[in-house]
Amino acid sequence: MTPSHPLYDAMISGDAEAARCVTVRTLAEGVAPLSLVNDYMIPAMEDAGKRFAAGEYFVPDLLIRARAMKTAMAILRPLLVAAQIKSAGRVVLGTVNGDVHDIGKNLVGAMLEGCGFEVVDLGVNVSPEKFIAAINERNPHIVGMSALLTSTMYSMKTTIDAMVQAGVRDKVKVLIGGAPVTRQFAQEIGADGSSNNAVGAVAVAKMAMGLQIESTAGVYWRTA
Repeated sequence: MTPSHPLYDAMISGDAEAARCVTVRTLAEGVAPLSLVNDYMIPAMEDAGKRFAAGEYFVPDLLIRARAMKTAMAILRPLLVAAQIKSAGRVVLGTVNGDVHDIGKNLVGAMLEGCGFEVVDLGVNVSPEKFIAAINERNPHIVGMSALLTSTMYSMKTTIDAMVQAGVRDKVKVLIGGAPVTRQFAQEIGADGSSNNAVGAVAVAKMAMGLQIESTAGVYWRTA
């Protein structure tokens, strides 16, 4: 059943200012931060994902809704941390060495946060050493790497190889994504999973955490 609440409506319409106002007002009324996330924000982002998969939404539609979600999360995140609310999982996210494109990465990060994940965004042009340092310092469940160009996606393999050499590869699930990324490439470089769109990225992250998903379309997950 579709939730009926102004915050859900703000998420669906992509109205960031409405999302901010409703979040502040609802918190003042005594509603728990986690309830806002679980009851309205996650369902709204899941609905957006379904519409994208059905061809009703396109990347700009997702970006608008992700912006509204991030606006609300900026208010809720400190409260969730203070209450020691358990996340769906911690994800270290970055665009790989040599690549400065971040729209896809930012969209994936926003949608992951909207679905209850804690996201550590390392930014763009991230070296293997920086990924490894983040693994050691932040103890994530998942490392997500993004690349837009065929010339830079091979930095994903370089990073995975560096993780192996540093002895941290087995500590995390490695997920890769971006326009040029294919299932075959993910298999060849030893990634645990992949997707070439934001909705699939959220699905494969849920799979990495053992969470239920509705569809595996467009998703690669290594089963052995």
